[in-house]
Amino acid sequence: MHDPSFSEAQAKVFDRYGIVVEERWVETPCVDGRAHVLVTGEGAPIVLLNGIGVPAAMMAPLMSGIEGFTQYAVDLPAYGLSDTAARFADDLRVNAVTFLTEVLDGLEVDRPIVVANSLGSLWASWLAIDEPDRVSALAHIGCPAIILDTSAPLPMRLLSKRPLGRLVMRLQPPSERQVEGLAKMVHEHPLPPEIAQLILATERLDHFEDTFLATLNHLIRLRGSRPERALTVAQLASVEAPTLLVFAAADPMGAVSVGERVVDAMPNAELHVVDGGHAPWLHHADQIAPILENFLHQVGPPTG
Repeated sequence: MHDPSFSEAQAKVFDRYGIVVEERWVETPCVDGRAHVLVTGEGAPIVLLNGIGVPAAMMAPLMSGIEGFTQYAVDLPAYGLSDTAARFADDLRVNAVTFLTEVLDGLEVDRPIVVANSLGSLWASWLAIDEPDRVSALAHIGCPAIILDTSAPLPMRLLSKRPLGRLVMRLQPPSERQVEGLAKMVHEHPLPPEIAQLILATERLDHFEDTFLATLNHLIRLRGSRPERALTVAQLASVEAPTLLVFAAADPMGAVSVGERVVDAMPNAELHVVDGGHAPWLHHADQIAPILENFLHQVGPPTG
């Protein structure tokens, strides 16, 4: 799809962080449409996946610190310019893995390192478990969604309840004040102004609300996460790909102690702690960049 307001907001984000990107469109039959992918850099492939309700371009502060790799930042269905399907969230794990494999096939990318946050980390983990030959390594920046016994803040749990979620969104439609509240909820207030406008433009996309609410309903409930959807110790133990976890000290989605338990469960994982909230690269990319760069060069193909 195309949306001039979104594209303008996206361009301002990349201008702020000095990144030149190429936009690519990849046929993705699972959503009866196309995926929107932002490409920059040269070298071995990295695929970036952001969280629920936010587009790939929000990862620009992180992307600006990565050198020596080709970065493919992918809008998840409905959160940006990637198309979505009416019932995409009904079988979310199958559809998420299918979407990612279709994107990798369309880009002709073989076994990338996946750098992800929140919902993107959940999808990346599913991909590594269900299609282990498609991923060479994982880097989770911030707590992955519904990992172990984690959940989401109360406002998100309220949105997961039908029909309450749609009523709440009618009473509090996308606005600058609403985005400010979102930033406070994830402990990333104040947002860089270009990022705030990008999130607002995303929430105003015609295809945003249905997939957003359906995904919340599929993964969480008022009492917390749905146990049958959560990443378990057994599932984490099956991930053989080298894994980096960068947890932030003030992440409301999962404390550092969660990261310690995840590392204990996985055969080949390491944990680092930085300042910040659920999207710590927004204000602390300088802390994350050397950790991520070291990991990428450690697990990536040799250079020179």
